[in-house]
Amino acid sequence: MLRRLSAHDLREAVLYGQELLQLRQRTGPRIEPRVGEEFVRVEDRDGYTLVVKREPCGEGCENCPHGPYGYHVTEEKLPSGERRTRWTLIGRVEG
Repeated sequence: MLRRLSAHDLREAVLYGQELLQLRQRTGPRIEPRVGEEFVRVEDRDGYTLVVKREPCGEGCENCPHGPYGYHVTEEKLPSGERRTRWTLIGRVEG
């Protein structure tokens, strides 16, 4: 089937296959913003995921969300076999 594709379509198929492989090989935890949070950047790194986000401080604050703040996010396996996501604050960062 691939042999019949044009050069353009074959390149598109290769790119699509590479994207699928990256999704399947992703080792980091699935990370979603909570209500009021805004992700500025999410980057998979060796051994952790870097998340830069802006976040709310509480009700009634007119300046929310604050930041951006950087976090190292890792996933660890507990003795029970369950997996837990751990967020470690790096501190305030440039967008």
